[in-house]
Amino acid sequence: MSDNPNQQQQAPDRGGLSQAELDALVASSDTGGRGTTGTVGIFLTCVALAWSLFQLWIASPIPFIVGWGVFNDTESRSIHLAFAIFLAFAAFPAARSKFQLGLGVVVPVVLAFLFMVGAKENASTWWIPLVAAALVLAILLGSPKDRVPIWEWALGIIGAIAALYLYAYYRDISGRVGAPILQDFVIAVIGLILLLEATRRALGPALMIVASVFLVYTVLGPYMPSIIAHKGNSLAEIVNHQWITTEGVFGIALGVSTSFVFLFVLFGSLLDRAGAGNYFIQVAFSLMGHMKGGPAKAAVVSSAMTGLISGSSIANVVTTGTFTIPLMKKVGFSSEKAGAVEVASSVNGQIMPPVMGAAAFLMVEYVGIPYFDVVKHAFLPAVISYIALVYIVHLEALKAGMQGLPRAYTPKPIIQRLIGIAFSVAAICALSFAVYYGMGWIRPAFPNAAGYIIFVFLTLVYVGLLYVASKEEPLELDDPNAPVTALPLPGPTVRSGLHFVLPVVVLVWALMVDRLSPGLSAFWATAYMVFILLTQRPLTAIMRGEGKIGNTVAQGVKDLIDGLETGARNMIGIGIATATAGIIVGAVSQTGVGSALADVVEVLSGGNILAILFLTAILSLILGMGLPTTANYIVVSALLAPVIVTLGQQNGLIVPLIAVHLFVFYFGIMADVTPPVGLASFAAAAVSGGDPIRTGVVAFFYSLRTAALPFLFIFNTELLLIDVTWVQGIFVFVIATIAMLLFAAATQGWFIARNRIYETLALLLIAFTLFRPGFWMDMVAPPYSEENPAEIAAAAMATPVGEDLRLRVAGVNDLGDPIEFVAILPIKEGATGDERLTNAGLLFRDEGGTLFIDDVTFGSAAESAGLDWDQEVLRVLRPIDQPSKYLMFIPALLLLGLVVFLQRGRNARSPRKSAAA
Repeated sequence: MSDNPNQQQQAPDRGGLSQAELDALVASSDTGGRGTTGTVGIFLTCVALAWSLFQLWIASPIPFIVGWGVFNDTESRSIHLAFAIFLAFAAFPAARSKFQLGLGVVVPVVLAFLFMVGAKENASTWWIPLVAAALVLAILLGSPKDRVPIWEWALGIIGAIAALYLYAYYRDISGRVGAPILQDFVIAVIGLILLLEATRRALGPALMIVASVFLVYTVLGPYMPSIIAHKGNSLAEIVNHQWITTEGVFGIALGVSTSFVFLFVLFGSLLDRAGAGNYFIQVAFSLMGHMKGGPAKAAVVSSAMTGLISGSSIANVVTTGTFTIPLMKKVGFSSEKAGAVEVASSVNGQIMPPVMGAAAFLMVEYVGIPYFDVVKHAFLPAVISYIALVYIVHLEALKAGMQGLPRAYTPKPIIQRLIGIAFSVAAICALSFAVYYGMGWIRPAFPNAAGYIIFVFLTLVYVGLLYVASKEEPLELDDPNAPVTALPLPGPTVRSGLHFVLPVVVLVWALMVDRLSPGLSAFWATAYMVFILLTQRPLTAIMRGEGKIGNTVAQGVKDLIDGLETGARNMIGIGIATATAGIIVGAVSQTGVGSALADVVEVLSGGNILAILFLTAILSLILGMGLPTTANYIVVSALLAPVIVTLGQQNGLIVPLIAVHLFVFYFGIMADVTPPVGLASFAAAAVSGGDPIRTGVVAFFYSLRTAALPFLFIFNTELLLIDVTWVQGIFVFVIATIAMLLFAAATQGWFIARNRIYETLALLLIAFTLFRPGFWMDMVAPPYSEENPAEIAAAAMATPVGEDLRLRVAGVNDLGDPIEFVAILPIKEGATGDERLTNAGLLFRDEGGTLFIDDVTFGSAAESAGLDWDQEVLRVLRPIDQPSKYLMFIPALLLLGLVVFLQRGRNARSPRKSAAA
């Protein structure tokens, strides 16, 4: 209970919602709108606890040590979905708007009709309408928010049983794959219909509609337009593909949710419960609150740190926004701009390594690379994006002439502060090296006891940091509406929670240094977080001499239970989303719509790679208006990622698969911002009291830097640290950061002074040149010389060994359709050009002056390049020496100097004008 009786009444004064209403907003979107009171509440808490404990069990090495409780992937996915479906019906009341109610009635009826149409002639289908009718009746009976009626208990239990079917009959099903029996039909139909209803409750109508459309398309394939038509699939094929194998609902997406995502969400929930979220906010304010627009800059930094422990944009907005938005308004930001800053920074939390949004873990499976590589590729764009947002806030403060909040101390001279910072960085680096090499020595020296030694060492560090924290005043979450007399002191604030950094260090170490799997890394970090939750309160009480150890132990246990429950409730939506997205992925693989869609996209885009990227971005934004980020990523990447790679190759641009998946991921996140349905913008407007649409529009402009980055790293993969050295990586980071700051200055209309239109265009041109200098250099000095196909042997001889010879070839694809693409052929050693081509795996024949590939050696470089026999060689592109693309920086920097000169001149004249007036 708050000590201030007027606190709840103050919230409306600022035009926003009260804390209780904000908690309800987060609950309705993330954890379920039904509360946890009474016997039912205790039961739901026990179910959520059981889910968290089950996930910890299967992630730990304990089952393999004791030889009991070992579940294979399919069995664990089945149990995971059973928990998610049961809690979706129990925790989320169904929306009762006319549209939602109509959808809840129409979808089961339509699917029942389609399943009957798709059944074979001799199949029994009389029971299918009964399933749909029972669900429709349950929906019409209502869904109260304050209790769980008996029909919803029934829906939850039946849905859980349908999900557990794979676990219970795993061996039987494996013996009849492709030949389902009546029992399989009944369970699959019930499971699919109830899963879609659970999706409507937990995630809204959009994903339910998209998945239903794909099921309709699966059955009615022969009646579709010719370009996307297919033979149509029977009910037996749908049951087999979607429910009783791992091609559909129980596919890769649900597997990633089971193995990785749950543990990271649980880790974040426990860390937040321990007090880390409040600690990050307070540290950011103590360090940055005094700057121009300080609260907004602190909001960006605290949201970046909170993004490490929160996988939800909405939860992030409400968690940090309740504190930061009123303070931003206090220093001069409007309600809409304050909300927009919080939205832009909170949404970016999902792209911030090392703990990214759930979709990042799906990339591990879809792209087939370790999570370490995903983090490495995503790191630079995420950091650049956050630096640019801090700069945008700085520009807003300059435009409005804002000041920061008053400091709590008199700062030391700048030289002394710089020396202190340099010393701190050196000390951290020295400590990192000592830990790294110390660990490297402990493992070989004590192979069997290394784990125990490391735990003891970590515990000693933890106790030491907790002792330091115990000497400081405990951090309380201040009332942001109270008058601010001074910011908290940075030193005591930082020292009061340094032990919260330890679990993050454990996680990062396991992921990045030991290269453990994401699941095992998250398990060890979560296990250490459990240890901290149980011990921090009692140990702090002992160190402060406060007594009442029993009370603090009980409070620690309560914190742990709350964290485990919240982690499970936060996973309901993600578990349901990944399962339902599996329906879409299953339909794509079953119907072959992917290749049909490639034809549609190619027609719409005219084969232009930039047009395809724009279409992909627009599709992500449209789907993201209703789909959660994870489901959006799964759908768009399944449909369009292969198309972008293929069409890039046809345009002579080799696009790495990870770049395409990050492109889709970024635009899926952007959908949380984009009006008219950006959910994070609505959450921020609820806190600030501003207009949600205007908040979304401002946040969209603030997020243009996030929208520009994906286009840039598709064409300049150095931004993803692909094939770069350390020195190149640092150089790319510095240049790309400068370019993004200039881009931000252009989009905000302010650099040193207010921009003129021609200055904005100049800044955009400079930013583009710094990001992609090769674009201009290729125009000035082409990197390839076009040779006649007959000169291919001479071109191969002139190409240095190890470099690539590019061939534009024409042939047919796997479906017999004509294609034209650029193949990249690495040149091997050889005394002559013909010998080099033979060693690369190619033989040619000449037919009347036309060069054809006669044979391709199996397993050769030529086969890997996509070359095949009977393809016609249209052109040979031989690499030639080209001046360094970085020479283009010279005119760009000269133009930047001119803009600086013009704006400085205007700034110098404006005070004189003011004085004259």
